[in-house]
Amino acid sequence: MGDRDWRPFIYGGLASIVAEFGTFPIDTTKTRLQIQGQRIDPRHVELRYTGMVDCFVKTSRQEGIKALYCGIWPAVLRQATYGTIKFGTYYSLKKVLASRRADGGSKEHLPTNTFCAAFAGGLSSAIANPTDVLKVRMQVGSEKRRLVRCFVEMYRSEGARGLWRGVGPTSQRAALIAAVELPAYDACKRRLAPALGDAPLNHLASSLLASLGSAVASTPLDVVRTRLMNQRNLKESKEPMQRIYKGTVDCFVQTVRNEGFLALYKGFVPTWLRMGPWNIIFFLTYEQLKQFY
Repeated sequence: MGDRDWRPFIYGGLASIVAEFGTFPIDTTKTRLQIQGQRIDPRHVELRYTGMVDCFVKTSRQEGIKALYCGIWPAVLRQATYGTIKFGTYYSLKKVLASRRADGGSKEHLPTNTFCAAFAGGLSSAIANPTDVLKVRMQVGSEKRRLVRCFVEMYRSEGARGLWRGVGPTSQRAALIAAVELPAYDACKRRLAPALGDAPLNHLASSLLASLGSAVASTPLDVVRTRLMNQRNLKESKEPMQRIYKGTVDCFVQTVRNEGFLALYKGFVPTWLRMGPWNIIFFLTYEQLKQFY
C-alpha cells in the first residue's frame, strides 16, 4: 500500500498482545458467564456464578489462579494475527483512501473511517477464528491439552468447519466493534486534543469513551458466537444433542425464547470492564510505539 509502511501492522500486533495479557482474566469470567444458564444445553444449564466478581472468586478458589489464564496462548496467537491485520489494515487503508479525497486527507472522514474499520475487523477476525474457538473452549474448561495438539485433535474430530465454528457472528461482532471503536477513538482524540494535547491522558480518555459504545453494540453477538464456538459437532457422532444451535439466527432466537432478551447481555459488565482497560493498554502502547520509530 503506497509507501508500504509496515509500522501499523507491527505496532498493532505488539500492542494487542500486551493488552491481552493485561485483561485476560476478565475475558475468562465473561466467557463463563455467557455460557451458563442455557436451558437447551444439558452441560451448561446450571447458573454457577451470580456475576463477574463471584465468577472470579469461585474460579480462583476451585481451580486456582492459573485457571483464569487458561486459553491465554491461543488468545496471544489470535492477537498476533488478528491485532496485526486489523490495526495495520485499518490505518493503512484509511491513509490510502484519505489521500484520494478532495481535501487530500487533511480532515477525518467518518464514513471512510467506519468502512475501513469494519472491513479490517471482519477480515482479521475471520482469518484468526480457529484460535478464538480454542480460546473459548479452554476458558470454559472443556480443553486441557497443549496448543498444537488441541488444534490437531479439533481438526481430526470436527473437520475444518470445526475450526471456523461461529465465524459468522465472530466476524460480524469484530466488524461492529471496529466500526464503532476505531472511528470513535480517532474522533475523541481529535476533539480532546486542544485541551489535552496528543498526550497519554488524551489517549486514556478517548479509549474509555470508545469502549463503552462498542460494548453496548457488540455484546449480543459476543454471546451468540461464544455459544456457537463452545458447541461441538463431531464428524462421526450420531448424538442429536451434539449440535444445539443451527447458526447465528437460531442461536439468537433460542436464547431469547428460552432465557429472555437480557440473556443477550450476559457478561456485559466484564465485557465493558475488559474493553476499557484493553483499549487503554492497547492505545497507550500503540501511541508510545509510534514515538520510537
